[in-house]
Amino acid sequence: MDIINSLFSPGNVNLASTIALYSFVIAVGIWLGKLKVAGVSLGVTFVLFVGILMGHFGYTVQPEVLQFVREFGLILFIFAIGLQVGPGFFSSFKQGGVRLNLLAVLTIVLNVAIVLTIYYIDRNQTTMAALVGIMSGAVTNTPGLAAAQQAVNSAEAANTMAMGYAAAYPLGVIGIIVGMFIIKAIFKIKPEKEVADIEAEKENSLLKPFVISLEVTNQLVNGKTLAQLHDIIQCNFVISRLMTTTGELVVPVSSTKIQLGDRLLIVLSQQDLHRFLAIVGKQIDMDWKNVTPANVVSRRIIVTKSHFNGVTLGSLRLHNGYHLNATRVTRAGVDLLASANLRLQMGDRLTVVGSLDDIERLASKMGNSQKRLDHPNLITIFVGILLGIVLGSINIGYGMKLGLAGGPLVVAILLSRFGYKLKLITYTATSASMMLRELGICLFLASVGIAAGQGFAETVFNPTGMWWVIWGFIITIVPLVITGIIARAVYKINLLSIMGLMSGGYTDPPALAYATSSTANDAPAVAYSTVYPLTMFLRVVAAQVLVLAFL
Repeated sequence: MDIINSLFSPGNVNLASTIALYSFVIAVGIWLGKLKVAGVSLGVTFVLFVGILMGHFGYTVQPEVLQFVREFGLILFIFAIGLQVGPGFFSSFKQGGVRLNLLAVLTIVLNVAIVLTIYYIDRNQTTMAALVGIMSGAVTNTPGLAAAQQAVNSAEAANTMAMGYAAAYPLGVIGIIVGMFIIKAIFKIKPEKEVADIEAEKENSLLKPFVISLEVTNQLVNGKTLAQLHDIIQCNFVISRLMTTTGELVVPVSSTKIQLGDRLLIVLSQQDLHRFLAIVGKQIDMDWKNVTPANVVSRRIIVTKSHFNGVTLGSLRLHNGYHLNATRVTRAGVDLLASANLRLQMGDRLTVVGSLDDIERLASKMGNSQKRLDHPNLITIFVGILLGIVLGSINIGYGMKLGLAGGPLVVAILLSRFGYKLKLITYTATSASMMLRELGICLFLASVGIAAGQGFAETVFNPTGMWWVIWGFIITIVPLVITGIIARAVYKINLLSIMGLMSGGYTDPPALAYATSSTANDAPAVAYSTVYPLTMFLRVVAAQVLVLAFL
C-alpha cells in the first residue's frame, strides 16, 4: 500500500512517480482517443486533456523535468515529420507552396486584426498582455508566448500572458480541428475522394515515369546511337528494350544504333512524350512479355550499402559494367525516372532490366538487404537534432529565433534532401518513423496538459477567464474559416492540404497528428512543413510587436 501511495499520490515528484504519471496520462489518452463519437475520434490529442485533468487534481512534475520532456518530445515529433516530408517538400513548394504560405500569412494578419479589435472594444477589462497570451494559446504557439514574455520586463505582465495562454490553449487545439470540420461541411467534402484525388494526381503527374512502346519512323534519326539521341532530344529517357526489324531483342546501351522500323520500349516523363514522338516516330501497342526471352528479366534492387548514398546513377556504369538498363527509382513510395544525374539514397529501389546473372551481380554490390534497412540511423537523428537546436538558437533579427521546434524541422527537411553531402543516411523505416513521431507527440501533449491543468479551473471558471476562453476561440476559429473558404472556393485546394495549412499556420502538432491519422496520407504533413518555417517566424514577430507597441 505504501508503494501505491508513493507512486500515485498527488504532489509526489520523485522519478518513479513522474514516469508513472506520464505512462498513465499517455496510455489513457491514447485509449480514449480511439473512441469515436459520430464517427470521429481525436486520436492522440486526447492525451492533452487527460494531462489537464490529472494536473487539475494536483498531479505535478518538477518544472525542469516537465520542460525537458515537453521540448524533447516536440523535437522528436517535428524532426521525424521533417525527415518524412522532406523529399517532397521542395517539389511541393514549386507546385503551390507560395500560395499556401500567402494563405498562412493571411491567417496571421486576421489573428492580429481580431486581437486589436478586441483590445479596443474591451480595453477596460482585457489588457494587451492578456490578449497576447490568449492569441499565443489560441494558435498553440509557445515560442510566440516565450518571445513576448522576454520582450517585457514585467513579471506581472509575463504571468498574465501565461494565464491567458493556458485559458485559450485547449480550445485552440479543438478549434483547429473544428475548423477542418467546418470547411468539410460547408463544401460537403468527402475525405475519401480527396485522398483518391491526391493519389490520382501523383499517378498522373507529368514528372512520373511513363512507359510507352514506339516504332522508329523518322529518317533523320536512322543510324543514330542512343547517346546521340539524348543530345538531339535533350530530355531524360531510358530505352529499356529494343526489337530490331529482324525480331532480335536487345537490351540497348548508349552505343546502340537505332534503325528505321525498330521497336522501342521507353521510360520517360509524360511531359516529354510529345517531343519524343515528334523526333523519333509513332506510338504503338505491343506486348513485350510475349517477346522477351527468358534470360531478360526485370527486377528491383534495394540500395542498402552506405557507399552508394549520394552517388549518381550514371556513375554506376550499368551499361558497360553490368549490361543492364535502369528504368526507374522508387523513393518513399514515389517513382522517379532513372536519369544519369539522379543521386541515389539509402532505401531507394532501383528497377533494372537485363540477364538474371548480371542483376544478381549488381544486387550483391548494392546490398539489396531489407534486413539492413530495419536498423535505424540514430547518428543522423541526433546529429540532425543537434544542428537543429543550433539553428533554432541563432538570433535572426530583433531577438527572434526559430526556436526548438523550427530549427530541427528546417534541418530535417534539408538533411532529407542534401544529407548525402555530409555522408549522413536519412532513410528511416516507416515503422521507426511512426514510433518516433507518436512517442514525441505523446510526451509533448502530456507535458502541456499536466502544466496547464494546475490552476486551470480557477483561471477559466470565473467571469474574466470565461471571456478569455471566448476571445481565444474567436481568434482561433474565425481566421481558419475565412482562410479555408478562400483556399477551397478560390484556389480549389485539396482538403488534406487545407488541413496541413491550418495545422502549420497555427504551428500545431496535435492538429497535424489528427489530420495525418484521420486521412492516412502524408499530404497534410507536406503542407504543414511548407508553411511552418515562415509561420513560426511571423508569429514570434507578431507577439513581440504587439507587446512592445501597447505595453
